[in-house]
Amino acid sequence: MTAGLFTDEQREFADAIEKFCAETCGTAEKRAQLTDGGTLSNSPVVLRQLAELGWLGVSIPAEYGGGGAGMVEECIFLEETARGQAPIHAYGTGLTAAQTYLRHGTEPQKSEVLNNLCAGRFEAIALSEPGAGSDLGAVCTRAVRDGDRFVINGQKTWITAAHLADHLLVLTRTDPNVGKHHGLTLMYLSTSTPGLDIKPIKTMDGHTVNEVFFTDVAVPVDNVVGGIGDAWHRLMRGLNVERLIIAAMSLGAARRSLEDTLDYVRQREVFGHSVGSFQAVRHRLADLVAEIECCRAFTYQVAAQIDAGLEDQLARAGSIAKLKCTEVAKKAALEGIQLMGGNGYTVEFGMEAQLRKALAPPIYGGANEIQRDIIAKSLAL
Repeated sequence: MTAGLFTDEQREFADAIEKFCAETCGTAEKRAQLTDGGTLSNSPVVLRQLAELGWLGVSIPAEYGGGGAGMVEECIFLEETARGQAPIHAYGTGLTAAQTYLRHGTEPQKSEVLNNLCAGRFEAIALSEPGAGSDLGAVCTRAVRDGDRFVINGQKTWITAAHLADHLLVLTRTDPNVGKHHGLTLMYLSTSTPGLDIKPIKTMDGHTVNEVFFTDVAVPVDNVVGGIGDAWHRLMRGLNVERLIIAAMSLGAARRSLEDTLDYVRQREVFGHSVGSFQAVRHRLADLVAEIECCRAFTYQVAAQIDAGLEDQLARAGSIAKLKCTEVAKKAALEGIQLMGGNGYTVEFGMEAQLRKALAPPIYGGANEIQRDIIAKSLAL
């Protein structure tokens, strides 16, 4: 941990997570056992173990099963578990959903979903569609009012952990006649609801995401999260936290790639010297260290500002954190492969897996092209 960035208690928390990851999933063999040979991205076993330690939902209020701390502590957890390669990728998605329930849900909704997450179960959020990814205003999954229920028809895609989750938080269009960013409604439903069909999407990083099909799926009106027709405003308020979550996870991944690369270049010898002794290598690694440390300082600055109640003022900062941390994670993995030479390209040395995991974050949570546009708009050019 960087000196001066955290309190003694926060450093102890980070050290405890580091130790847990080393013992639980610190070798390729252990991770393979937990993920069916790397075909899965999430281990319910590891998630339950973390729940038993009281570390899940560290930023969730204690009355809902969480730790009652803040986003700084949550980012420490996300960073260190990503750095330790704990197979709990979907926890970040569940946490994003949880923040929406926490702000806008009813007491029964919060009690059920937040306690669920903190107990080590999966939660998911279903926003994207085949024609609506970064442009969520284009959502067309339809929810039609029928007495005391809504009936949903449509399709969602790229839905993380839908196959594992107990509930989906779904963005629907309840009124198609009031403009692109109006008439949108969030509602939650059990993944066992009749008419819901979840199908895996094959990717280069195991089974993480899914398509979700809705055929006359009936949802009680009481399952609306927030108000009917005002989901756009609620979603936009939650994006800063979502981007911070992604940034913290990517930060941990970047540190892991850097550390593995350093271990390699210290030991590997060419022309009678370690690879790391050559200036061309040393300067590339120095640049990477500088980028990661700048990203860490900025990420935790944003987290501290959220804890201070400034979340609504951090649209640009959230975009910067997400943009830079996801891209530095990808850069760190690419540099690792290059500096490991042929070994970096092999499965045995693990860097190729870190690259595969680093390719998606610049796309999801609002593609980095969108983040650049948000930042540019703030410049009033």
